[in-house]
Amino acid sequence: MDHTITPLRHETGTDSFTVAGVSLSSRLFIGTAGYPTQAILRDAVEASGAEVVTASIRRVSLQGHGSDTVSMLKGKRFLPNTAGCETARDAIMTAELAREALDTNWIKVEVIGDRETLYPDVAELIEACRHLVDDGFVVLPYCNDDPIVCQRLEDLGCAAVMPMGSLIGSGMGVANPANLALICRRATVPVVVDAGIGTASDAVIAMELGASACLINTAVAKADDPVRMARAMRRAVEAGRDAHCAGRIPRRGRAEPSSPQLGLVGS
Repeated sequence: MDHTITPLRHETGTDSFTVAGVSLSSRLFIGTAGYPTQAILRDAVEASGAEVVTASIRRVSLQGHGSDTVSMLKGKRFLPNTAGCETARDAIMTAELAREALDTNWIKVEVIGDRETLYPDVAELIEACRHLVDDGFVVLPYCNDDPIVCQRLEDLGCAAVMPMGSLIGSGMGVANPANLALICRRATVPVVVDAGIGTASDAVIAMELGASACLINTAVAKADDPVRMARAMRRAVEAGRDAHCAGRIPRRGRAEPSSPQLGLVGS
């Protein structure tokens, strides 16, 4: 039997995937907010195997504590984000600050439209992404799990789309698997599931549905043992990816024996 993994359309190499021409071997992106200590953050990032780490520019001061975080994670690809922004204008200004301060044109764009649910404001998000793409940024937008919104963001030139699994920080997992599967099936850029992952099984499901990667923060940072959870998430993403590539058996409404019925004793 041939066990060769068949890459998806946007991939290069054995099982790496590409964002804006950059090949990444880890399919886990990890956030840096909410860890008990800087030492635990450092150890969790190492245990996760993640190559891309993200942090809010509004939360992290680029002098003092924030600069310590950037220095501590040297060697990782730093993905600043615009968390907390509520308008396109604010998101654009924050992205420009991040590019100047961190010398990177990668940006995760968040524009929040509702403070209770932290749902994206789609109109403001699209406006911000259009401007930032035109300005030479590599744009990875956090968006709702709407196939049409994801398609429009891809059409604008975003390097990936990052649909929510469920509400930010909720730990509810993948709330709309059918939507996510449709987004993954249609996208020609990487799909990174962002928000809502609560434990390893949630990450497996997201990857089995065809996601290119998962971005996880709260589930690791707020776990009783963040380092161990980071290691679990690393394995979960790998397992879900392998299962997706292997191809699951179809669901049936009846039993089907796995052993042949011929040649049984007494038959």
